[in-house]
Amino acid sequence: MTDVIQWLLNSDEPWTRYRTLIDLLDRPADDAEAQAARQEMVAHPQVQELIEQAATWPGFALKRHSDAKHPLYALSTLADFGLRASDPGLPPTIEAIMAHQSPEGAFQTQLRLYKRFGGIEGERWTWMACDAPTLLYALLAFGLAEDERVQRSVEHLVGLAEGNGWCCAAAPELGTFKGPGRREDPCPIANVYALKALSQVPDLINSPVTHTGAETLLWHWGPECERKLYLFGIGKMFRRLKYPFVWYNILHVVDVLSRFPFVHEDPRFREMVTTITEQADAEGCYTAASMYRAWKDWSFADKKNPSPWLTFLVLRVEKRIKRSMAVGLFEE
Repeated sequence: MTDVIQWLLNSDEPWTRYRTLIDLLDRPADDAEAQAARQEMVAHPQVQELIEQAATWPGFALKRHSDAKHPLYALSTLADFGLRASDPGLPPTIEAIMAHQSPEGAFQTQLRLYKRFGGIEGERWTWMACDAPTLLYALLAFGLAEDERVQRSVEHLVGLAEGNGWCCAAAPELGTFKGPGRREDPCPIANVYALKALSQVPDLINSPVTHTGAETLLWHWGPECERKLYLFGIGKMFRRLKYPFVWYNILHVVDVLSRFPFVHEDPRFREMVTTITEQADAEGCYTAASMYRAWKDWSFADKKNPSPWLTFLVLRVEKRIKRSMAVGLFEE
């Protein structure tokens, strides 16, 4: 066991300890130490606060999808930590989400809409490609893959993909709505959200649709992309380590891509990973370079001290790559 992993296990963050045991040390879910860490995680005041925030669903009408204080991201963070649908406080929230499923299959969010974007004005339950996949990811990660409503949402998300991945799509009732950028361009963050959701479906890990979405993200990073898509640059801001996974940044993109073994040997992916690992300190730990003020009380928002959770996330990416090598998916 490395010193860094021991540091993670000594952390006072039970979510970091739990995921380290499961994802880095390959402990089974019924391992006594993992179970103890999980119980402590669920009962932790900060996690309880997230559960309470999620329970306000739909919260307030979402005006911009990078709003880190919206309950949508409390849900996705709880899913990242490893909470399950049966954990105390989550069942009513899950039913509140599932109560609003569109005829197409996407789960809806209450959004604030503006006529200037080509749609309608006001607040309403609807969906876009930059919110519905995050709800789907949370439901799948919570363990609800067998629910017929969730399966219908998976089918809908797969069907939304085009030849260049996921574009700026929205519910039919929004008419001519379109986000910023060219209508025919893929939307980088929609591809990140969609791939993250579909990574929870084993049968889709190596599917044509995930290959297409992954290639879109790799293309956007690589030299073959002559122009960066509107609002989604890959400069200094993009390369700063930041959590929770709300918007488009390098750790978010790499974490999602690393879930698909078929990208692990791609030189563009490896370059992105190197861009992250070069930010380690002398002990191999990672510190936030940017933060969301709504999450200022969490270690991953501390820009002065190494974060156990951020360090775990990077080590998990490296572990996924090493696992591919170990089973002979490609040669180093």
